[in-house]
Amino acid sequence: MSKDTKADRIRKMKVPSIGSAMSDRVPPGQVLTDRFPILHEGEVPEYDMGEWTLRVFGEVEEDKVVTYKQLLAMPQTQVLCDIHCVTRWSKLDTAWEGILFRDFLRLLDIKPQGKFVMLHADNDYETNVPLEDLMGDHVLLALKYDGKPLTPKHGWPLRLIVPHLYFWKSPKWIRGVEFMTADREGFWEQNGFHNVADPFQEQRFSGEAIPIPEDEWEKKEFD
Repeated sequence: MSKDTKADRIRKMKVPSIGSAMSDRVPPGQVLTDRFPILHEGEVPEYDMGEWTLRVFGEVEEDKVVTYKQLLAMPQTQVLCDIHCVTRWSKLDTAWEGILFRDFLRLLDIKPQGKFVMLHADNDYETNVPLEDLMGDHVLLALKYDGKPLTPKHGWPLRLIVPHLYFWKSPKWIRGVEFMTADREGFWEQNGFHNVADPFQEQRFSGEAIPIPEDEWEKKEFD
């Protein structure tokens, strides 16, 4: 008998419906939580911050290597946003601080054809996002959450926050930003998850209808 994939398990979940008063903030098939569930693949990395770097490469005029100290010296922005996980939970009014992705781009000379971005993270994780999706007011290279440095389980020292997409598009432990001429699927996108991941369109899975779901995220560790 074949083993269910993560996408298969999420399809089978069931959650209560959200009232119409919250429908502009809570996507269909989601349930609100005050918790911050901790979900990721693999072990939490450990870092020597004297050695840690963020690499920028691909369709840029010059590759760059950015240190944590350099990130801390960049203009910092605070963002308040709602986040939505494909495993069916949503958390409202989360507070982040870091560098707006569009501000980060000012350090770079991206070639005109570099219209797509692959975010590379530790534990061999990667996820793809069109550059246009990273230019918004709430898209952040986050260094802090709720006024404090990120905890290791939530992505310290650096994670991306793309709040208008399902949260797997907001990778923890980022180590590389690759600019590309054409789109390329990342880890979950190659394993049954939707390439675009718009929560309000309920774009969870690749080309399949979404049945009424059931909860498994409550079994996970949380803050």
